[in-house]
Amino acid sequence: MAAADRAAGAARVHIAQAAAPHELPKLPYADNALDPVISANTIGFHYGKHHQAYVTNLNNLLKDAPDLAALKLEELIKTTAANPNRAGIFNNGAQVWNHTFYWNSMKPGGGGQPGGKIKDRIDADLGGYDKFKAAFHAAALGQFGSGWAWLIEDGGKLAIARTGNADTPLAQGKKCLVTIDVWEHAYYLDYQNRRADYITAWLDKLVNWDFAAKNLG
Repeated sequence: MAAADRAAGAARVHIAQAAAPHELPKLPYADNALDPVISANTIGFHYGKHHQAYVTNLNNLLKDAPDLAALKLEELIKTTAANPNRAGIFNNGAQVWNHTFYWNSMKPGGGGQPGGKIKDRIDADLGGYDKFKAAFHAAALGQFGSGWAWLIEDGGKLAIARTGNADTPLAQGKKCLVTIDVWEHAYYLDYQNRRADYITAWLDKLVNWDFAAKNLG
C-alpha cells in the first residue's frame, strides 16, 4: 500500500472514531441470564434497541458539539445537565449512563437482603431492610410516567431517590448505588401494566448488592 493510501486510511479511521466517541457497553451477562424475571425478549428490545438508540443519538448530536465530544460520559452529563440548549445531548447521554448502570444493578441469582456494609448502612440510615424495601418499592411504583428509582448516598447517608425521564442523581453530584428502570420498555413485554410485580421480583431476585457495595466504596 502506498504511503498516501495508508495516510488516507488512517485519516478515515480517525474521523470515524471522532464521530462516534461513545459505544454501547457489553451486557455483564447473557441476554437470557435474568430469566424468568426479565426475559431475553425484553433484553433484546431494551438493550439492543433502546439503549443502542441512545448511543447512536448521542454520537450524532455530538457531531455538532466538538467541545463536548471529547468529554467522558459522566463529565458530559454534569456539564450539560443545567443547559437547556444541550437538552438533547444531556437526555441521550444520561440515558446511556443510566441504562449501563441499570444492567450492572442486576445479576442472576441476586436480590433479597444484603450483607456486609450495605446491610449496616441500610440499618443505620433507612431503618432496616424491610423499611428500605417498602420505601424503594413505593418510590419506583410512584414515579409518574417514565423514570428511575435509586438507592444513593447523599451527604454521607443512604437515601432513596426517584428521577423522571432521563434525569439522574449523578447530575446532582450524588453517589448512585443501584437503580431500577421503570420506563415501560423495561418491563411491559413481561409484566404488561403490572409495574408493582416487576419491582417486587427485581428486589427479591435480581438486585446486585455486590455492585452497590462497590459503588459505596
